[in-house]
Amino acid sequence: MAKPPIALSESFASNSRATISKDIPEEHLNQLLRFLERVGISGNVPDYCNTEDFYSDLIGGILKPLTVLRGRITCLVSVKPAVTNKFGGFHGGAIAAVAEAVSFATARTVVAEDKELFLGELSISYLSSAPKNAEVIIDGSVVRSGRNLTVVALEFKLKKTGNLMYTARATLYHMPVSKL
Repeated sequence: MAKPPIALSESFASNSRATISKDIPEEHLNQLLRFLERVGISGNVPDYCNTEDFYSDLIGGILKPLTVLRGRITCLVSVKPAVTNKFGGFHGGAIAAVAEAVSFATARTVVAEDKELFLGELSISYLSSAPKNAEVIIDGSVVRSGRNLTVVALEFKLKKTGNLMYTARATLYHMPVSKL
């Protein structure tokens, strides 16, 4: 049974800044609008989320350090409902934020504090999904560290089974760049 079309005034598309091509069939447009509304694209951000460092506090709240050694860090992350996607798995954006935070922490074990670090590249392989309320062990290790950059590799494993869920590799650049 076909779903009734969505009136554009009921969706984000009614925003005067939205531009919708006339070439898109109305049926496809209605399907797209229903999808975007289901995943919350047209929703408003709650006021309590509009605070400074809200996202950092959210990610920091699920991350606990277990072991810190030179060139290695092991952390535990709890997949709380706030960081799950609509399918009940660990949200990809939250995984990336955790990978970034653990990469910086791992690099800091070998890079002097007088050097500022910035993320130049982050690649993540999503092999499986960690379910809501699961605990994930993250092992971070420095692959290479030189004058101008540090490369960190991460493995995310489910604590209960040891199954590999995600892998990540980050390249962090050192500032100021060494003079040649």
